[in-house]
Amino acid sequence: MAATVHFDPDRLAYFESAGWRAYYDRQWLWVLRLMARLVGEQLDIPIHRSFLAASYVTRAAIAWAPIEHDEDKSLRFTKPGLDQAEAIVGRHRLIERFLTDVVGIAWDDVHEEAERLEHAMSPAFEKWMISAVGNAKTCPHGPPIEPGNRVPGVPLADVEVGAEVEILRFENEAEDLLHYLKRVGLQPGLKGTLTSSDADEVALRSNGDVIALTRSVAETVSVRADPSPPPRTALPDQLVLGKERYGR
Repeated sequence: MAATVHFDPDRLAYFESAGWRAYYDRQWLWVLRLMARLVGEQLDIPIHRSFLAASYVTRAAIAWAPIEHDEDKSLRFTKPGLDQAEAIVGRHRLIERFLTDVVGIAWDDVHEEAERLEHAMSPAFEKWMISAVGNAKTCPHGPPIEPGNRVPGVPLADVEVGAEVEILRFENEAEDLLHYLKRVGLQPGLKGTLTSSDADEVALRSNGDVIALTRSVAETVSVRADPSPPPRTALPDQLVLGKERYGR
C-alpha cells in the first residue's frame, strides 16, 4: 500500500534546521531520531518502518558527510560543509536575539519561532536584523551567534559545592526545557555559588535566592566556574523535569 503524503511546511522547516544542527555537531543518534520522526509524521509510516528508513538515511549521511581526515585520524568538516552549517546555525541564533531584544518575545518562546523564520529571511533583511540587535554576540540562550566564537565552559552538574559560577549558555534549546529553566529562575549571565549537588538535584544561591534544578538538566547548562572541573561534553539520554522525562 502506498504511503499517505501530507507535507507540513512548518514541520519540514523544523526538521531541516534541526537536522543541520545535529549534523553540524555530528550527533548521529539525534539525526536518526529526527529522520524517523520526519518519515513517520509526513508519510504516515509505522514506527518500526520509519526507524528502518531513517537508519538508511543516517548511514548515508555519515558516509557522505562533508568531513575530512586529519593526519591524526580525527575528523573535521570540509570548508563548504562547515560554512553551510554555520550559516544556518548563526541565522537561527540571530533571529532568536532579534525576537527577544527587538520584538519583545520571552526568551523561552523564541526557539521554535526562529526555526520557522530562518527559511524565509532574505539577505537584505538579515543585514537589517544584524544592525537592529547591535553588539549582541550570543542568542538569548547563550550560544554565540557566530558559532566559532564559543566561550569555553563546563557542565553545571560537574561543579563542586562552594564554587562560584556564571551561567554561560543552555546547550539544549528544546522549548519545554527552556520553559523549565526560566521557571526555576536560571538564565545566561546569572552568577551565584553552588550550595548543593547530589544524584538528583543541583542548587545554587544567587542574589539571596536558591535555584534548584534536576541533575540531568544541570548537565546541559554550561558555566564558568571557580574552581573549575575538567572540561567535558555532557549529553544525557533523558532530561528529567520533575516527574517528566524528555529525550534529546
